[in-house]
Amino acid sequence: MDDPRPWLTLARVPGLHARRLGDELPDPTALVGASRSELAGLGLEAAAVEALRNPDTAALARDEAWLAGPSRRLVTWGGADYPPLLAAIPDPPLVLFVEGTAAALSLPQLAVVGSRNPTALGRDTAEQFAAHLAAAGLAITSGLALGIDAAAHRGALAAGGRTIAVMGCGPDAVYPRAHAGLAAEIAASGALVTDLPTGTPPLKQHFPRRNRIISGLSVGTLVVEAALQSGSLITARLAAEQGREVFAIPGSIHNPMARGCHRLIRQGAKLVETADDIFAELGALVATLRAGAHAGATSAEATDAQEVSGPALDKDYEILLDALGFAPAGIDTLVARTGLAADAVASMLLILELDGRVAQQPGGTYCRRLAGKKE
Repeated sequence: MDDPRPWLTLARVPGLHARRLGDELPDPTALVGASRSELAGLGLEAAAVEALRNPDTAALARDEAWLAGPSRRLVTWGGADYPPLLAAIPDPPLVLFVEGTAAALSLPQLAVVGSRNPTALGRDTAEQFAAHLAAAGLAITSGLALGIDAAAHRGALAAGGRTIAVMGCGPDAVYPRAHAGLAAEIAASGALVTDLPTGTPPLKQHFPRRNRIISGLSVGTLVVEAALQSGSLITARLAAEQGREVFAIPGSIHNPMARGCHRLIRQGAKLVETADDIFAELGALVATLRAGAHAGATSAEATDAQEVSGPALDKDYEILLDALGFAPAGIDTLVARTGLAADAVASMLLILELDGRVAQQPGGTYCRRLAGKKE
């Protein structure tokens, strides 16, 4: 790109819609430098006209300075590297700030999203599904958030696959800050992407805007765990509105983090128990990808939301795990279910936690983990 400044100017104009501009103006950058009367004649709001006539030169300079860094690109509407699936949604972004491999945005992708506060089992399930799907050739797309998002990114990275993080802030920041290291790993083999210019903070209203990019880049969206008010349900709704597949993993009726998934399934989302359920639905698109995956790289059982077999346990430990089931439970509940003494249950839970078979949850409850998943 010879001169990114016209596109950077457009990125800072409120209320511009790529599809409408593309219909009316073959080159949207023609807006830059147009007169007030010409802009008003296009029906632009006063704030948009003002931003075009008097751009923030200091902010544009910050955008240009960011672009000068290594492995950074500005992908623009109508460009050869603009991802075709994203171009097909009703409200595609005019520009994308990309750090990493811009070509990764055009790979076949599956969005994996869910709660920021998942159960340990949900986190493990997201990680292992992502690993298996990435090993089969799908890029894994998510939002870099705490919980399920981070687990999905890490699963894809662990499998040696590609993962894409869509951010709800400017490209010069990482949110949450604790994921700076993860973001660097993602950029090294996949991509960090946002349509928000530098200096944009991670405000609440930016995340639905981010979510439509997550679903828009992807052939489908998998929701692993979600409460009824989870933002991941917005991503699922947007995916359905964009004509993409929606998948959901069911859980225990006692787990509040499963209720959003159950609602999606009642509304028509595809119920998923193994990765095979996703491959079967997506059909020919992933058949060739899956055929090329390294045999045995990730077992199908590892993607199931059931316990993978681990070392043999003493009888009392087996009784305790059976009593725990797959929904969080406290020590008093486990004592009532097993008939074991409270101090024995507490001691056994500590051993199982150290062994990676259970995890303590907020409120002093415990839940099972996929065997061998230690932090």
